Amino acid sequence: MARILLSPPHLFGRERELVAEALDSNWIAPLGPQVDAFEAELAVVVGVPHAVALSSGTAALHLALVVLGIGAGDEVACSGFTFAASANAITYTGATPFFVDADEATWTLDLDLLERGIVERRAAGANVRAVVAVDLYGQCCDYDALRELCERHDVRLVQDAAESLGSTYRGAPAGGQGALAAFSFNGNKIITTSGGGMLVSENGGWVEHARKLSTQAREPVAHYEHLEVGFNYRLSNLLAALGRAQLETLPDRVAARRRIRDRYRELLDVPGIAFMPEAAYGTTNAWLTCLVVDPEAFGADRERIRLALEDEDIEARPLWKPMHLQPLFASHASFGGDVSARLFERGLCLPSGSALTDGEQDRVVAAILASRG
Repeated sequence: MARILLSPPHLFGRERELVAEALDSNWIAPLGPQVDAFEAELAVVVGVPHAVALSSGTAALHLALVVLGIGAGDEVACSGFTFAASANAITYTGATPFFVDADEATWTLDLDLLERGIVERRAAGANVRAVVAVDLYGQCCDYDALRELCERHDVRLVQDAAESLGSTYRGAPAGGQGALAAFSFNGNKIITTSGGGMLVSENGGWVEHARKLSTQAREPVAHYEHLEVGFNYRLSNLLAALGRAQLETLPDRVAARRRIRDRYRELLDVPGIAFMPEAAYGTTNAWLTCLVVDPEAFGADRERIRLALEDEDIEARPLWKPMHLQPLFASHASFGGDVSARLFERGLCLPSGSALTDGEQDRVVAAILASRG
């Protein structure tokens, strides 16, 4: 039987047609009509007027911080329960991240701890300038409360929406809640350009500055003139064609992943297994279905389940290892940490690709139940 992957790419729309169109045009380098169209189409989908397509979601986060003026001597609060890119982008600017634990009810930023962190870091002399808030596994943060907190403390809000394309917050598409928002189109995301990302904002000046920086900050003259440090962060026309085709099928992809998540919940309704909660203020794209195991009640711990799945040639992965437990960031300030540490110890991401069949899902479930011995 074929290996079941965690979240593989899924091609079922006009990918061949649009990529062939880009190839036939001989316009396969960065920039081009497919890039322009992808930016415009994604802006419509997320309801934000300005967008710039980039080489990765990490590049989008980095440029978001750069155009906000974040740099050496600054500190930035960051969701601690996340992938390292959220924090790495802060370090690229020369700023220093500090980490805030997750809320038990949503797995996203704990706002009480965030406020405590800002107050305490400033009392210690830190120049806290921004917050990077992560929409975890597709679940948005509580942005109404978060924006009010950021305004009260005069810090900028950057939305790490790498995992939340197709999710909603209070009826609005994810991505319009921060001053700027970053999306990822990595190979495992709900839509993919193989590698790529997008930065969006209501502020056209910030996006145009990011656009300039992404092409080595070239000045608009015939020769190569540079007044500021730039980056090689643009998306290729060829990959943008792939992204456009995938974006057209986004609603189908979200529906498929939510159905897969709901079916897991039905088939694994057993003692000792609980699933990531969905906040009442929004809907998630169910990018990855995540469960938490109580080893005593279930009869096996997370690692035993993961290895049992691997024995059946099924890929599963622990939840994100929190940043405060990463050796790279061990010396950085952090607030809380017990919630995300417990989720990491007991949590597992299950195969969730939008092409997952019922038969493949049944294999996953059977292996999990058999892991109890």
